[in-house]
Order: sequence, then C-alpha cells, then structure tokens
Amino acid sequence: MLKFHHWRFPPSLAAARMLSSSPPPPHSQPTISSGGANSISTVGNTKPKLLSTQSQPKNLSSSPLKSTVACSSSGPFRQTMTTVSKCFSTNPEAVGSAKSSLLVVSFYKFADFPDHADLRKPLKDLCEELCVSGGIILAPEGINGSICGSRESVERVLAFIQSDVRLSGLRQVETPVSPEQEAIHHGHSSSSPLAAGEDAPFRWDHVRVKLKKEIVTLGMPSVSPIERVGTYVSPEEWNELISDPETVVIDVRNTYETRIGKFKGAVDPCTTAFRHFPSWVESQFALKQEEGNDETQAKVEKEEKAEKPKALPKIAMYCTGGIRCEKASSFLLSQGFQEVYHLKGGILKYLEQVPRTESLWEGECFVFDKRVSVEHGLAQGTHKLCYGCKQPISDEDMEAPEYECGVSCPYCYSEKSEEEKERARARQSQFEEWGVIGGPDKGRRPDTKPDSPRKRSPKLGSSI
Repeated sequence: MLKFHHWRFPPSLAAARMLSSSPPPPHSQPTISSGGANSISTVGNTKPKLLSTQSQPKNLSSSPLKSTVACSSSGPFRQTMTTVSKCFSTNPEAVGSAKSSLLVVSFYKFADFPDHADLRKPLKDLCEELCVSGGIILAPEGINGSICGSRESVERVLAFIQSDVRLSGLRQVETPVSPEQEAIHHGHSSSSPLAAGEDAPFRWDHVRVKLKKEIVTLGMPSVSPIERVGTYVSPEEWNELISDPETVVIDVRNTYETRIGKFKGAVDPCTTAFRHFPSWVESQFALKQEEGNDETQAKVEKEEKAEKPKALPKIAMYCTGGIRCEKASSFLLSQGFQEVYHLKGGILKYLEQVPRTESLWEGECFVFDKRVSVEHGLAQGTHKLCYGCKQPISDEDMEAPEYECGVSCPYCYSEKSEEEKERARARQSQFEEWGVIGGPDKGRRPDTKPDSPRKRSPKLGSSI
C-alpha cells in the first residue's frame, strides 16, 4: 500500500523536547479528547471537523504512553542514555490496556477528492492528539495510509476520515503487533538508544500527512480506478486462479520486494518503480510497434492484416495490500485486456487468512515500516533493513564483505561513491555516540558569547 521512507535515525518527539527544555512536572497530564461520536462530524458530504473538547475524561486507561530520555540536567550531554517510560495516568491498568490493543492498519480509498488539502491539518492534529504514528497521503484521487497506535485511537482516526462520505468504505488491512514490539513501543526495552518507539513499526509520537498528485504514483492521469478496475479475487479463491495454466500471474511490486518472496510461478517485471510498469506491459505483450523505416513498417502492417489478432491472456496480479493492483488493473483494461483479476487485500490479507499448509506463497513479504518483512499469519519476518539504500537484507547479506552497518550492503555497495559512504559513516558514528544524527544539540541554535560575533558560513560558488 503506502510506500514509506524508512527512518534509520528518528529521534522521538519526547526525546527532542527533553534535549531542548526542562522536563515537565511529574504529575502533569496531557489533554486528551473524550472520543466517541462527539469527536467527529458526519453530516452528508461535509468535510470532517475536529471538535474541541471541554473537559478531560475521568478514565485515562486508553491513553498511550510517552517516552522520555533520562540524562543529567547539568554538565555535558552523557554518551550513555537510559531509556525510561512514563505513563501520564496513575492507573496501573492503563499500561496493560494500551499495550494489549496496539496494532497497525493500512488503508486506502480512490475517490474524487479535489479539496483533499483541507483535510491535512485536522487529520494531523487528531493523530498527534491520540499519539497515532505513521504516514498518510492525500491526493485529488483519494487517500492512502498506514498508521500505528492503540486500537481505540486508530479506530477514532479511521472514523474521522470516513466521516467524509467520499472516503467511507476504506479498504483496510489490520496487522497485529508482536509482544516484543509492544514492549519496545512502550519503553520496556533498552535496545533503543533514545527512547521508546525507535524500533516500533513507525516513529513514536510522529505522523506524516503529505499532499501529493497521486496516492500511488503511476504517472498516467488518464488511468482512473474510480471509473473501472479488474475483478477482485478473495484469498480463498486465489490458489485456484493462479494454478490455471492459462493464467499469467504478475507481481506488480518492485525488485527489492520480489527478491525476498513471491507467489509460485509469478512473473517478475523487474521494475525499480511502479511508474515503470506500463512500459513493461507494452514491451512484454507487444502493445506498441517499434519505430522503423517506412518499408519495414509497411511490411509489418501487411503481415498483421494477414494474421488473426492474438487474444491477450488472462491476467492475475497482486501487490502488498492491493492499491497498486487497482491502478495496474485499470491500466490493463484500458489497453484491451479482457480478463484482469487481482488479489483482494493483497499479499497481507492472503498471509493472514490462508494457512501455511495450503499456501502458494514462497518467502517473506516486504512491508514499508520498521517490521521490514512479515510471514504467514503476519508474523515478524527475518529480514533487516540496509539503512544505506532502504532495501531488505537477510542474515547472509549481513555476512557479506560489502555490508557495513548504516552504510552499505551487497545491493548498493557498488552504486555508492566513496564520498557517499563517508557521509553515511559520519551519520552512523553520530548515531552510535549520541543517539541523534548531528549530536545532542541538533535543532538548537548554538550559544555564542555577547562579545564574540557569530561566524558566517561562506557562500557557495555558483559552480557547485
């Protein structure tokens, strides 16, 4: 579904505040909306409005935890930092309640949405209020996103989105979060040098709501899934379809995704971006004639008239969550394909519903968050992420001589210059020493003495 940029060194919001200001009083509490039906407006085709709350709820059992960094209040910033979790509720049951319902939900909806920009601020404000993290894309053709948080918080965000009738009926894929990830998310692990959430599915306490031209980039405005798409096939019926020898099974994803797993017998287009898919289809199925001289072209046209037109094959396609297949199937139909099918809910729904013993899936499925990959039952996969190129890597890849943590892997080593590798090494060194790229003063204005003028950085020449 949504393609996210993986964040290798994302300082948590709480940690950044701890570095730049004194900690809040120990008994202070954040303002949390009362939730329920009063938090959203659901009148016809009106835009959703986030209503302000008048009072705080008496029971904060659903309030998620926020993380802070324990460090000395005086003297230089300590290299060794202790991660601490603090709950803003005095109710001990609040911790268990929030953790037990943590989940990731991916969603999308193609719709005629010209005023999409109006939704950005209220949606971002609500996510921040509820401590829902992740990424959401808004475009004139609809919405696409993946978010993480407590079940109650995520459901409130989804209800707010669907309060606009144009976005009702979101296609959703829900993924549970493992107990280990929940512990890390809530600060019960020291594996994160900054604070809780560094290893959670998304950046803790941070959500990105972006405005784009497309919710999934194909680069062909004439292709509209709102008008027509292929035939949806449920996970239960998928095996029968792709086992048909007359069916051409196409993996719509990119090479770094197909490399770690795909359906048995599927065709890999070997694309590096989704916008390359149309040109692959045209080449693979000879939908366009190559340019040539007039004599050659006339000969080709004469041969085509003599032969009966070849029928295009039956196509079955799939992707991670289904959104790319919406556009890909719409494109194929516009090119004359008659039978175009795609897996409803994508690979994620298939892995969730089809038992391993009956599955035709081979390998793991790459996901666009910090889990990197998932297996059957949506269990955590074994792949890690190369933070030099954002591609999945296996344990064997990490044993290769080309692998250097935070710098390169066998898939990007030869493509990086020595200058790029040195910059990556510097970033990795800063992270290992301070837990933050740029050091403890990142984001701060450096202190200068009153009697010493601030040095101005030299202007770059126009030749650079």
